[in-house]
Amino acid sequence: MTRPARDERTAVDKAMSLLNSFGDDALVGVGVSELARRAELSKSTAFRLLSMLQRNGAVERAGNAYRLGKMIQNLGAPVESDLHGRMRDALTPSLADLFEQTKQTVHLAVLQDTEVVYLNKLFGHLQVRSPSRIGGSAPAYCTAVGKVLLSYNPEAADRVIDSGLLPWTPHTITDPVKLRTELTRVHRENLAFDREEILLGLNCIAAPVFDASGQAVAALSVSGPVGKFTPDSQAGVLRKVCYAATRTVTAISSANARAQRRTP
Repeated sequence: MTRPARDERTAVDKAMSLLNSFGDDALVGVGVSELARRAELSKSTAFRLLSMLQRNGAVERAGNAYRLGKMIQNLGAPVESDLHGRMRDALTPSLADLFEQTKQTVHLAVLQDTEVVYLNKLFGHLQVRSPSRIGGSAPAYCTAVGKVLLSYNPEAADRVIDSGLLPWTPHTITDPVKLRTELTRVHRENLAFDREEILLGLNCIAAPVFDASGQAVAALSVSGPVGKFTPDSQAGVLRKVCYAATRTVTAISSANARAQRRTP
């Protein structure tokens, strides 16, 4: 009987193989068995190395799967685009208004392909563990800000569904039909909810910010811990702030357009 060849790779080599095995799924998440197969490791070895990488911030849990963690994402994070910078500068005062009126954790986010990117975040009085961070990203389909923006971008919604809906928690919507139904409701009501869909213990409500053409260019959200925070109670103030934020974006766009027309 022929014995399998001994794996001569060092622990570092094996860990690097695991990290390289994420490929295009780096932000979405991959299961342990699949990562082990891709890296040509036993499942037990892959699990042990993933635990070590998780402790050091190189990977993080995504439900029953893993994705690249903050440390790796920060190393490869692109320089903020001019558009994102202008959007952050224009809407941070609105975000501050939202914080002042709610005293909860608030976010400003935009859609980038199938992910949401958090341009700013202000921490509320009720602290809760959250996967969001300034400059970081998260899957759009299981966040309130993401669902708001997807509801106005059918092409992006199709890409999200085609790429697969992984269960980050038992509450994550993973059925394409149910997600499309949810996005239809969100578009109709201009409100989206994340009820423990990306992280257990976290609830969130979000609304869109529009430009002069009626395109949803950003979203603002309010979030807090389950049991102490009721998302529905923030709907009124969120709508009011987003309406004012839309007027801000429209005014800036109009001013820029006038300036361009005056330029010889």
